[in-house]
Formats: sequence, structure tokens, C-alpha cells
Amino acid sequence: MPTVVANGISIYFERRGSGPPLLFFNGSGATLESSGVLIWSFADRFDVVAHDQRGLGRTAVPDAPYAMADYAADAAALLDHLGWARCRVIGVSFGGMIAQEFAVTWPERIERLALVCTSPGGVGGASYPLHELTTLSPDERAAIGMRLTDTRFTADWLATHPNDQAVVDFLASRYQAPKTAEQQRGEVAQLEARRHHDTAARLTAIRCPTLVACGRYDGIAPLSNSEWIAAHIPGATLRVYEGGHVFFIQDVSALPEISQFLLAG
Repeated sequence: MPTVVANGISIYFERRGSGPPLLFFNGSGATLESSGVLIWSFADRFDVVAHDQRGLGRTAVPDAPYAMADYAADAAALLDHLGWARCRVIGVSFGGMIAQEFAVTWPERIERLALVCTSPGGVGGASYPLHELTTLSPDERAAIGMRLTDTRFTADWLATHPNDQAVVDFLASRYQAPKTAEQQRGEVAQLEARRHHDTAARLTAIRCPTLVACGRYDGIAPLSNSEWIAAHIPGATLRVYEGGHVFFIQDVSALPEISQFLLAG
């Protein structure tokens, strides 16, 4: 397996495609296996590398607590291992939080940045506290997650929007999948790190061209949070899409436009 040992852990990663180097940061609880369709959709235009974050997938599950700075340092170590001095970066949801932490710590290493359905934390606004859902049953988490995914998602809405119902069914299956005690420990540690994310006061350190992309009906990372990010990163562009937290599935224009932004320059 392709791994790099850094910061006291073994980090599993994969690399596919050709073109400008692109580092992909995954969302909460997501692994290369569960999010491969999204990650590798960029491999037709980029040399994409992505890794299972600490505590998840085939990467080690070290003792908690984890800090957002740890996640960013793991990514920096991976780039060092690959010999990438600079690259383009995309972060989705929790991955967007790591991407912010990485960008304010090592701004010189990023050529272009896409922050997708994410939040700055602190005074800029936090994403929904997903750690509060960990004590609920899978069915309860799925029900709450449906409305958080897209604030329009009611029974009446889904009855007349079969594509959105398919999204809900897919996400519900992820909530209900059985997990080992070790997997649960890693996910809880990740959610705790997420809880303390705050780059709000440091976003001005980001100097690369930045796209902030969000869904108009996102109940996890509200539109106002993306507006705040875009207003505090010099020269950033805000793009609002017709969808919720997974607008990149709902709005067919989203992924091509994000990809084109990252490819530019």
C-alpha cells in the first residue's frame, strides 16, 4: 500500500491522473473508498493525490486528541514525500477546514485553492455541530442529516424530486453502515477536532487565487459562512450553487466550474 510515515503515524494515500498537481482534502468521516467517485473525477485533468486522514480508512488511528494543525501537518508531510513544493488544493466540507488551516500555515505551497461547502469557524461562523449527533441512533442521525444536507428536504419535496431522494438514500446508507470500535474512535476524534476549527482571524494570510463554492440550501455549512470566507480572503471569488451540502451532485454546473477554476493559471 502507498503510505508515508510522518508525525508519528502511517498515512495511506493514492495518486491518479495527469496534469497540474492537485491535493484533495476529504470531508468528515469520508475515506478514499467511500468518496472515490468524487475524488477521482478530477483525475482526467489533474495529477490528483488524496489520503485517508488520521483516524480514518487505512491511515493509523492515533490516540486523541487531534488538532486541525495535525491534519494540515499530515498533508504537508505527504507533499514533501511526493516532492511537491507547490500544488493546487481542493477541500470539501471538513476537508475545506483543513485546506484553510494548510493555506494559512503554508500559503507559499498553494497555487490555487477551492473551498467547497465549508466554514471558517470562530467569528466567521461554524458548521453544524455534528459531534452532537454521535449519541443518536442511525435512524435519528439519518433523519436529521436529511434536513441538514438540504434545508428544502421534506417528505413533500422528496416525493417530487427523485434525484434528491436518491441522494438522501445514499447518505442514509452511509449512516447505517456498521463500524468497528476503532473506526468509531477515529471518527469521534475527527469530529472533536472539527469542533475547534477556527481560521477566521487568519484567512487574510491566503494570497493565492481562491474559489469559495457553496450550496444555497446547505444546513451544515450555511451560505453566510462561505460569504464570510470570501470576504476575508483577498481577491476570493464566491460561487453559490442550487443545492445543499452536496450541491456538487445536485447542480451539474458545479464540478466543471470548480475544475476549470483550479486548472486556470
